[in-house]
Amino acid sequence: MRIAVVFKDRCQPKRCHLECIAFCPPQRTGTEVIWIDPETTKAVISEETCISCGICIRKCPFDAIRIIGLPEALKEDLVHQYGKNAFRLFRLPVPKQGEVIGLLGPNGIGKTTCVSLLSGEVAPNLGHYRRKKAYWEEVLDYFAGTELHDYLAKIANKKLTTAIKPQYVDKLSKIYTGRVRDLLTKAD
Repeated sequence: MRIAVVFKDRCQPKRCHLECIAFCPPQRTGTEVIWIDPETTKAVISEETCISCGICIRKCPFDAIRIIGLPEALKEDLVHQYGKNAFRLFRLPVPKQGEVIGLLGPNGIGKTTCVSLLSGEVAPNLGHYRRKKAYWEEVLDYFAGTELHDYLAKIANKKLTTAIKPQYVDKLSKIYTGRVRDLLTKAD
């Protein structure tokens, strides 16, 4: 999936040789990808027929074109959603007894949401974001027959406790005074 952006304030078809159209490979083979809108007199790019080759971006003398590639949204396995057109989390890692799970990645990909769901702090809403609360029975039915079902059943029935490393370790000194050894001994 891609988004084609033409900066209307930069696009100046009357001052160029329409390089974006002339050098576009699908356009050269007869597929309409780029055209000049008669009303706005600016270039328009069809996101459906664009192949994201990037030639139009490099050839435009006014730097008026961007093609942004996006991952295709999954259609299945929606675990949690915050709102319409808001963050969605698909799939969860499967915790195993005696093992540690580490989640690494850039900001905004759902690491904290994932930990909140796996710890039972928040119940997965399975995409039903309008509901005030999620229902564990529905969640367990959804995950029936998977490795995650047994784990989530223990979390829902409060038969399993989880340990989560605080996200902001540097802030621990504000809530605990003493030696780290004493804190770890107390936690065991």
